[in-house]
Amino acid sequence: MSATGRAAVFFGPGKPFEIRDVRIPEVEPDAVLIRVSLANVCGSDLHFWRGDAPLRLPEDGWIFGHEMTGRVAKLGARVKTDSLGRPLAEGDRVAYTYFYPCGRCYACLNKEFAACPAKLERPLGPSQFPHFHGAFAEYYYLRPGGAIFKVPDALSDALVAPVNCALCQVIYGLERAGLRFGGTVVIQGAGGLGLQAAAVARDKGAAMVIVVDQIPGRLELAKAFGADHTIDLREVTERKDRVALVRKLTGGVGADVACDFVGFAHVIPEGIEMLRSGGTYLEIGTISRGQKVELEPSLLVWGSKSIVGVIQYDPWVIPRALDFLVRNRQRFPFDRLLSHTYPLEKINEAFAASEWHAKETTTITRAALAP
Repeated sequence: MSATGRAAVFFGPGKPFEIRDVRIPEVEPDAVLIRVSLANVCGSDLHFWRGDAPLRLPEDGWIFGHEMTGRVAKLGARVKTDSLGRPLAEGDRVAYTYFYPCGRCYACLNKEFAACPAKLERPLGPSQFPHFHGAFAEYYYLRPGGAIFKVPDALSDALVAPVNCALCQVIYGLERAGLRFGGTVVIQGAGGLGLQAAAVARDKGAAMVIVVDQIPGRLELAKAFGADHTIDLREVTERKDRVALVRKLTGGVGADVACDFVGFAHVIPEGIEMLRSGGTYLEIGTISRGQKVELEPSLLVWGSKSIVGVIQYDPWVIPRALDFLVRNRQRFPFDRLLSHTYPLEKINEAFAASEWHAKETTTITRAALAP
């Protein structure tokens, strides 16, 4: 193994990624060095790239990205098994978390690890140990305490790469929102999270799945992922008409669960309106600070509606997500989620092609980098 590995270093919005050689660290006894096989460009990555949220970056830049899979390159001396106790060896394909609950805060004490406020490290430069802090590089350093799981042979890297973000997020989110067998769900946004949410909702026994978007290819793909109905924003242009359509489709009741997988706060009031009395709104998509919406709180009170926010998930979700993929790999066209693959040195092209906000369209469902 060489003393360095390549990484795409980010220096801020509007600036190109730069490919740099980064020192491979010595592996701590309870850590794992992973050779990244595939790293996807997630919607949250686009937010950072655009500059939707202010970032304080180190002078030597930031290696980011999180939706990935890879193989064990080197095990720490005390690591013998994965997080389920199964033997783990160099070369094994793995799925793993990219965040680290501290174990010493009020949320962790209550076993609410996904709510730990310290679980994500602040942006660190590649000069800071352990150097490989994100997915857009040849290596990723899984810190001590990170959860790691062997990947079933039946699953390709393309199917596994979204597990540790998009798929686990929606599984955990729909669980938190209380989607039950026979329930109805509205999914706002048919990107990587929204499409997988449609499949997860169908697998959980949802009676009706409604997907809202404005990109034709994504709406068509949503049907292949289990959507019973799609609402095209270009055709149903008024908010009141979209809400009325959801009411009609749900027999005048409204949805049990509605979800934001778009990432822009203005969709939230509309989604809440689409809920039935007693329904739950799942907020996952909007991570950029500073976005604001106007809400009428009395509608929550009189409608007995709830809002649930989810940023990550608990580690138990990963093996269940892998099982979900094994069980459904022939049922849904997961191979269509990853539409474009780029070498690491073409990361700027991958991000530019993935952008849809300004032009409101893209031919890419999910782009991936193969370091």
